Amino acid sequence: MGGNPGLKVRQIEVGSMQNFVYVLSDEATREAIAIDSGWEILPITKVVSEQKYRVRYVIATHQHFDHTETIGQLATKLGGELLAHESSPIKCDRRVSDGQEVKMGDHAVRVIHTPGHTEDSICIYDGRDLFTGDTLFVDAWGRTDLPGGSAEKLYHSIHDKIMTLPQETVIYPGHDYGDVPFRTLAEEAKSNPVLLAKSVEEFLRTNS
Repeated sequence: MGGNPGLKVRQIEVGSMQNFVYVLSDEATREAIAIDSGWEILPITKVVSEQKYRVRYVIATHQHFDHTETIGQLATKLGGELLAHESSPIKCDRRVSDGQEVKMGDHAVRVIHTPGHTEDSICIYDGRDLFTGDTLFVDAWGRTDLPGGSAEKLYHSIHDKIMTLPQETVIYPGHDYGDVPFRTLAEEAKSNPVLLAKSVEEFLRTNS
């Protein structure tokens, strides 16, 4: 799936925990998807309204409340179908699975199941951009000490799935925790400890 310049990413910070939510749009057709909702829907609905987007889907990257507190409300307000991973406890309109493609305008995004932070964690890939939720941050990674977390699964999700994507892929994380709000995988691989780890055992020592 090649990247396409017809897709536009809008990164929106919401709430008190530096959450990022996203609106990804096909500029030609004005169709869009929203990724997560965080604490408040107004900043998201404002972008959608101003740009006159038609939101087909609202996608939850994982179950944690700081990403989904208002997600049902957002889907209702925007008239989009709420999607979550098949293992997720989130009440949604449709379950998605690893590798599944979701159509948006003349394009599609791909669901990548990345358990580790939570069992239901997913990343969304449009062929150029990767929306990582709490799986991978700029210079950091998602906590694995919460219920459903697994450092071993997180390592494999990142190395076996995310790092097989093109190095020019831009990662868009679920929190503004880094020095920059987004970065390419190639740039991230130079400094992020989870990417520098060469084995599960090495990562477990870093993660302890």
